[in-house]
Amino acid sequence: MLRHRANGFICLVCVCLIAAASACRREAKPPAPAPERPDARVRELADAYLDGFFERNPDQVTLFGVTGRRHDGLPDNSLEALKAWQAREDVWLAQAKQIDPALIEAPPLRGTYAIVREALESSIGVRVCRQELWTVSQFVNSWQVQDGYTVTIQPVGTEEARKEALARWSRLPKFIDTEIANLRDGLKAGYSAPTLNVRIVIDQMTTLIATPIAESPFDSPSVRDKTPEFMQQFDLLVREQIVPAFTRYRDFLAKDYLPAAREAIAVSANPNGAACYNASVRYHSSLPMVARDVHAIGLHEVEQLDAEMRAIGQRSFSTGDVAVLLQRARTEKRYFFKNSEDLIARSQKALDRAKRGMHDWFGLLPNADVVIQRYPKFREKNGPNEYNPPAEDGSRSGVFFINAYQAETKSRVNAESTAFHEMIPGHHLQGAIALERKDIHPIGRYLGNSGYSEGWGLYAERLADEMHLFSGDLDRLGMLSSQALRAARLVVDSGIHTMGWTRKQAIAYMLAHTAEDPADVASEVDRYIIYQGQATAYMLGKLEITTAREEAKQAMGRNFDIKQFHDRVLEDGAVPVSFLHEKIRQWAAK
Repeated sequence: MLRHRANGFICLVCVCLIAAASACRREAKPPAPAPERPDARVRELADAYLDGFFERNPDQVTLFGVTGRRHDGLPDNSLEALKAWQAREDVWLAQAKQIDPALIEAPPLRGTYAIVREALESSIGVRVCRQELWTVSQFVNSWQVQDGYTVTIQPVGTEEARKEALARWSRLPKFIDTEIANLRDGLKAGYSAPTLNVRIVIDQMTTLIATPIAESPFDSPSVRDKTPEFMQQFDLLVREQIVPAFTRYRDFLAKDYLPAAREAIAVSANPNGAACYNASVRYHSSLPMVARDVHAIGLHEVEQLDAEMRAIGQRSFSTGDVAVLLQRARTEKRYFFKNSEDLIARSQKALDRAKRGMHDWFGLLPNADVVIQRYPKFREKNGPNEYNPPAEDGSRSGVFFINAYQAETKSRVNAESTAFHEMIPGHHLQGAIALERKDIHPIGRYLGNSGYSEGWGLYAERLADEMHLFSGDLDRLGMLSSQALRAARLVVDSGIHTMGWTRKQAIAYMLAHTAEDPADVASEVDRYIIYQGQATAYMLGKLEITTAREEAKQAMGRNFDIKQFHDRVLEDGAVPVSFLHEKIRQWAAK
């Protein structure tokens, strides 16, 4: 107003009239809507992200048995689709950063926000690895392993389900051809998988190609449905489209890829490999941690566990020499399984004891059951023990895939600890509880991170000892060896990928500190080579959970209740472990 004073009275009157008219117009407008509350914004963001996630990963709909969604798609693995997805991630993260988590009122939504924020930040961080250009893996981060399981749980039995099954698996040959194209682009850009892993995958594919159609996991929908017309159509699809695509992939790896692949096993041999390793640790564990710190924690934990094994050796095995103790446990025939049925039976008995004992330690309990199954033939040589979740709709139990290959050559020392890790009180209890929690956002039922889920699995092994579930000191030694395996992973994984460790050196270190079978150790190391950072999540996550529990006991004294603690840990789904730690601190303080 003051700037117009020199224009005289007329100008002043005009300005006043304009201002008055403007005020009238403002008064005539409805009031502006109140800013959206943080809770509502978190729900909207989580809804959008989860819808996008299932749109991009339709196979995960089948894995979790999500109701109301179709089972007819496979992920689009083209580089163009990946670029579009990454653009969506960038937008969602920008939206997440505009929400102040301190203002979120509903406690479950604080966990929801933490899950979404961590999923976005870690996924964006790990882009530096360019995994889409070079993952040729024998492990669960490969298409043939993921699809080799998904096809066995593909819904069938109705006309609509049969149509969806044919539609989904008709897309597999194109997926495989796109994978070949991506790997070619990777070689041009200087990215490749190590020759070691490529050879293992070639062997897997050769086994798949040679498997009779009716025995192949990829013919499972036909075998399970048994409708004559559908069986004929699906068998034809497998025989004339899917198996030839397997052959193209195998031949490409053998003739073109293997000669050009890197001999070096470290991810640091790829462009930006050091940054890729640190980003991978964050991606899997949800903890921002660099390689040297991972290595140091591992060395410390291995030393502590050696001391515990020394004590149990003196008590029950007449030796305080850890190396001698472990060698005896893994090689003396009296500790071996009789056969694969013996291994499975011992695991089943351990599960039965855990089911009876869990009521005293948990308020939240799963309704879904878990069953033990052997691996399909193409995976049994290289398959680690592996858990897959039940269907949310109750149509399918959780599945523990057990490695019973040549069981008569293996010690039973680790069997019970593995069963508790994979089933109850480990992965099945945690995963099934999350899947059945209808009072949290669905994202907490489906998404998460290895730091939480594998950290819980490792914590569950220790908890099983507190629950008096182990049969004897041989099995307790197996628990300590299993803990040491995860501690050794911190040393070996970081050593391989950032410190020049050789495969032979890694195997020797793990055999010196665990009771694992040499063949299993070699398989483990081969896994770390192609899946950098993932193996660190177990011990890093377990340490966060254990520390949170000890701090809560100190803060609460006699008021500490183990069932309430476990329920607080499990109630929100697979949240980032740093968020979980802070949540437990606040719970204990109240």
